[in-house]
Amino acid sequence: MSQAIQQFYGQLLEVIHHLGWVEAIDVAVVALALYQLLRLLRGTQGTQVLVGLILLAVIGVVANQFNLVLLGWLFRNATFFIIIAVIVMFQPELRRALDQVGRLGRLGRLGRPLSGYNPGQYNLAISEAIRAAERLSSKRQGALIAFERSVGLEDYAATGVRINGEISAEVLQSIFYPNSPLHDGAVIVRGSKIIAAGCLLPLPEEGIVRERLGTRHRAAVGLSLASDALVMVVSEETGSISVIEEGKITRNLDGDGLRQRVSPKVAKGNGFFG
Repeated sequence: MSQAIQQFYGQLLEVIHHLGWVEAIDVAVVALALYQLLRLLRGTQGTQVLVGLILLAVIGVVANQFNLVLLGWLFRNATFFIIIAVIVMFQPELRRALDQVGRLGRLGRLGRPLSGYNPGQYNLAISEAIRAAERLSSKRQGALIAFERSVGLEDYAATGVRINGEISAEVLQSIFYPNSPLHDGAVIVRGSKIIAAGCLLPLPEEGIVRERLGTRHRAAVGLSLASDALVMVVSEETGSISVIEEGKITRNLDGDGLRQRVSPKVAKGNGFFG
């Protein structure tokens, strides 16, 4: 055992001695990629799957070292199927990773909606949504409003009813009126237009959301994880107003709090608002 440790130590010193700036960059990039992978998997069912894959890899190494013929044969012939299974099981995480890569730099701008971003339209949409949220909150009428950014929400808009009309507090109130056929779904806003209402949003995977949430809040969290949308939610039970972004919830906002929460997005100059 001591001889093996000394041999490993000697090999490590040899690698460090020949380590140049190119190799250092290579190691840093791999470490960053692994770190981002672990961040994507944290709190999801993918964590348990990753542990299982590591155990399988260890078993494969042991089978190779001890020349376990049958076990080694099984691992060699099952490699292709394991790769396919990994792609299927990690589909949500892979989609999120590719989505984040697509937002980097100028490449992220290729994914903008064709309508483009107009600060005046965005401010108008926010103002009307805040007016509607305050009125709906006072009456304890639930609402779910998603503002499209650089990642298009056309797939989710297709699940609802097309509106393609100018946004206003009155229109939002009528959509989320309790007897309205569209009040249970989400409204998707692009620029200053409501493109669809009664839309179905993706729910987050089990294990991602630790706290107990209602259906609207869970749908808002799911969309914020699947895209860069900003989502406004009015609770039907308490009348409280929340804003969800990147899976993080800011609760119990009033009109002024809402404006302070969403207005800086224009000034930051990042992502879709850059």
